[in-house]
Amino acid sequence: MFDATSPSHLTRDFGPFGSPDGCRRSPSDKDLQRAKGSGRIILSGSENGTRIMDIFQRSPIRIMFPRTGCGAIEEAVFVNTSGGIAGGDRLDSSVTALAHTSIAVTSQAAEKVYRALNEPAHIATKLKACEAAKLAWLPQETIVFDQARLSRETEIEVSSGAELLALEWLVLGRAAHGEQMVGGHITDSWRVKKEGQLIWADCFRATNEMFPHLHRKSLLSNCNAIGTLIYFGPHLEARLDFFRNIAHSLKCYCAATSVGGLIIVRFAAKVSSDLRLALCSFLEQFSRELGPSPFRVPKMWSC
Repeated sequence: MFDATSPSHLTRDFGPFGSPDGCRRSPSDKDLQRAKGSGRIILSGSENGTRIMDIFQRSPIRIMFPRTGCGAIEEAVFVNTSGGIAGGDRLDSSVTALAHTSIAVTSQAAEKVYRALNEPAHIATKLKACEAAKLAWLPQETIVFDQARLSRETEIEVSSGAELLALEWLVLGRAAHGEQMVGGHITDSWRVKKEGQLIWADCFRATNEMFPHLHRKSLLSNCNAIGTLIYFGPHLEARLDFFRNIAHSLKCYCAATSVGGLIIVRFAAKVSSDLRLALCSFLEQFSRELGPSPFRVPKMWSC
């Protein structure tokens, strides 16, 4: 209903899906209340470990820093208090690791993207690792329900001397409930810059027309859980050999390559539980190789 002071021809109540000419229109996600959350943290290293320089959070995003005793900050947790994502929602996350920061950033639980009417949900992530910083972005899985619409963008900026490990993984439906994605829209893109210059870009895209064909061997071959992990840091050739050796021990499809000064690792499994076990094994072996670092299985994954 418009305000009573507006012209009389605008004061009629046409209902949520009505129109002035009396015709009903299709419902839209824009007609419903939608979330617009944002979370930003800037961290820096100090003699006492990593410390918080700046933090901003807007509902439904909250940021937690779980600690054990009086120890330094080792992990940050992004929380979506809405319990899921619907069409038309927008969630923005930003992490900046200044010099000598050492931090692992994860999510409280698996994110769920529900069926949309016609608007995509937007998830934007920006990561920045400055010189001498160590940043691990290791959220839990994103579960995409049948007929969901998702547009996710991950933008990363790294500097020489930084070390970064970033992961994103998708699960197409809940296998335990017998769910399958037969339609929807997913766009999952990456852009990585080194000191302002683009060094790698990638995009996974699936539309209504493509979902019936994803089972083909040339596409996902019946894999309903897929993940991409990137690594930027020193000793790239040695790390690539190590990653490839790890791949043979994992109970999923896995391959690693080097592009533009990055290592790109792809994962695929038929069910999400197999992919989770594979990722945990991968991170455990990598953390043993590096010693104390944020590049390990986040504590929140086992909560």
